[in-house]
Amino acid sequence: MKNHRNTIFYLVVTGGFSALIYWILGKGKDLEMDKEFLRPVVENGHWNDFVSSLTLNLHHPLAILLAQIITIIIVARFFGWVFRKIGQPSVIGEIIAGIVLGPSLLGLYFPDFSMDLFPVESLGNLQFLSQIGLILFMFVIGMELDLKVLQNRAKDAIVISHASIVIPFALGIGLAYFVYFKFAPEGVAFLPFALFMGIALSITAFPVLARIVQERGIHKTKLGAIVITCAAADDITAWCLLAAVIAIVKAGTFVSSLYIIGLALGYVFVMLFVVKPFLKKIGELYGTKSSLNKPVVAIFFLTLIISSYITEVIGIHALFGAFMTGVIMPDITKFRNLFIEKVEDVSVILLLPLFFVYTGLRTEIGLINDPYLWKVTGFIILVAVVGKFFGSALAAKFVGQSWRDSLTIGALMNTRGLMELIVLNIGLDLKVLTPEVFTMMVIMALVTTFMTGPTLNIINFIFKTKDEGVLEEIPSDDKYNILISFGNKEKGKSLLRLANSLVKKQKETSTITAMHLTLSDEVHSYNIEDYEKDRFLPLLQESKVLKQEITTLFQATVDIETNITEIANNGEYDLLLVGLGKSIFEGTLLGKVLGFTTRIINPDRLIDKFIGKEGLFENSPFDERTRQIILKTKTPLGILIDKELQQVNNVFMPIFNAEDSFLIDYAQKLIFNNNSQITVLDVNGHVKTNFVMKSAINSLEQKYADNIVAINDKIIKKEFLAKQDLMIISIESWKALVDSQSVWLSGVPSVLIIKQ
Repeated sequence: MKNHRNTIFYLVVTGGFSALIYWILGKGKDLEMDKEFLRPVVENGHWNDFVSSLTLNLHHPLAILLAQIITIIIVARFFGWVFRKIGQPSVIGEIIAGIVLGPSLLGLYFPDFSMDLFPVESLGNLQFLSQIGLILFMFVIGMELDLKVLQNRAKDAIVISHASIVIPFALGIGLAYFVYFKFAPEGVAFLPFALFMGIALSITAFPVLARIVQERGIHKTKLGAIVITCAAADDITAWCLLAAVIAIVKAGTFVSSLYIIGLALGYVFVMLFVVKPFLKKIGELYGTKSSLNKPVVAIFFLTLIISSYITEVIGIHALFGAFMTGVIMPDITKFRNLFIEKVEDVSVILLLPLFFVYTGLRTEIGLINDPYLWKVTGFIILVAVVGKFFGSALAAKFVGQSWRDSLTIGALMNTRGLMELIVLNIGLDLKVLTPEVFTMMVIMALVTTFMTGPTLNIINFIFKTKDEGVLEEIPSDDKYNILISFGNKEKGKSLLRLANSLVKKQKETSTITAMHLTLSDEVHSYNIEDYEKDRFLPLLQESKVLKQEITTLFQATVDIETNITEIANNGEYDLLLVGLGKSIFEGTLLGKVLGFTTRIINPDRLIDKFIGKEGLFENSPFDERTRQIILKTKTPLGILIDKELQQVNNVFMPIFNAEDSFLIDYAQKLIFNNNSQITVLDVNGHVKTNFVMKSAINSLEQKYADNIVAINDKIIKKEFLAKQDLMIISIESWKALVDSQSVWLSGVPSVLIIKQ
């Protein structure tokens, strides 16, 4: 009855008020008699009017801006992925994406489309949004700087850092002397032009450098500590210099700029001695709480906005205020993590690509249309490399570093990346740089950033050494060495339990190394040690429970699967254990087995489809990352499909063909070390007919009669599978099992798939 009452009420209310609306509208038509108004006239037909209206909507400023954002994000992410795959920082790909969408490529070959997508009147909106992105990004950069590092390692690092600034700065001013007459804008004095050339050649991209140091696994070495400290000191010094240069440019003369510089010094004093203690008190007050309320978060964001506003009004640019706010944030990991998580995704993924494209729209490679201009560009690159690379390297050698470490420091300090583009855009906005010089300097920024990775590889090749810290725990050859690579902490514990069951009674002649790799753009230099401790803490606790010593290995990288295989292959491990990731496609049989429903299509799989390497909709038995590890690894590989593996007491081992004989070795290890109960299933009768397998199993039956049994049942009952802790199977047999859609798959326990 209640349902009927609700229905009747609904019909009465909606019907009654609809009738009332209709009656009022009808009466309203009578009022038109005494009014003159414009009636809609259909001139070109209803369809044409609809098309005209749609076209008008497409050219609305908001629609254009949204179309620009969609295009920019897609293109930037694609180019970032491409360059990450070739071992370069993704920021280079995003810069290239900006140039591709600008007049250098899109505007050159598709001018009409370029004008529709990036009309001149829309660039103002793009610029302001990109500036907001830069403010948020510089806030994050300031937070990533660890001032304790500067205090602890300042002695040598400051010498190297300031040498790496003053030498290229001097060379930049010298370069300005030779190019000023032909390339300086009309009405610009030599002083501001020379100062901007100097600062542009002396900048270092701290974020890119920090990522490269993490990716190469040298962040925990002495060399890594020095170069991070140098970059941090370089960043602070360079931004202070840039603020002074902007003040001089805006003031017109050096004497006039002293007023601006005085205000800037007063601003810095207030930030360090008034605002910083205030924020620290808030941090101490709320740092122990489980979550921060919105008013507290608002205080920090308001501080950021006010700081940026003040520095913009003073005349030293809003970005310096954002950077300074990040530097004075409370030294509490929780606070910095919280704000980086809140800010970074929006700034890096959404807003920062807008800056790259805005820069690309201002970069016209076509302006460098003369051999002479390309010679000047080459000379600018040469001066930049000599000043920064060799200046840093010689300073490092002078303070006592080896030639290898000195050259490595020089190569890393020569990285310019995004920070260079920020400086160049400021110079172009202030009309200190012409579009031609701007384009030359953008090319220089790309070249010097791109060359960092190859230069480091050449240095390592010349000195015949690997980066310290990457493989510092290579085990000795006379032990059975297991490397476990984990992403998820709980899966890592399961891998550790499995590894322990293989060597439990042979601890004197075995080693277990636990390795965690993370993407370098997901971890920050200031809290990398805390991140590493957090990743390994559950495994270290589990190792104490198991009474199993483990060695930990952590590294940030741009290509996880490649680095896993390189470390495994170069480390001379006897077994690599990894966990199986999510299914590639929702609805596959394996996806149902694992309980995954997420649909993931990896770009690598799409490429394989296009080149005919793999059918896109084939029922692949492995996720993309595991597939790449299988292809590249040369060491024995174990892939664990983990269903909360707690113990390895009952093990089920199906033998499908004669090539599965190597599995008996793992059965023997589990029996000896873990006293496991092994059930060998002779699926196709190979155990009986193959002399090697038959002899091996007979030998185990004689020695461990209570631990192994061979059966040849054709039908495996679910009750039997439910009692098993683990199934061990060869990779070829696993593929066959998945392809046949065996009924086993719905009831299997955790599975260890082994590639010999």
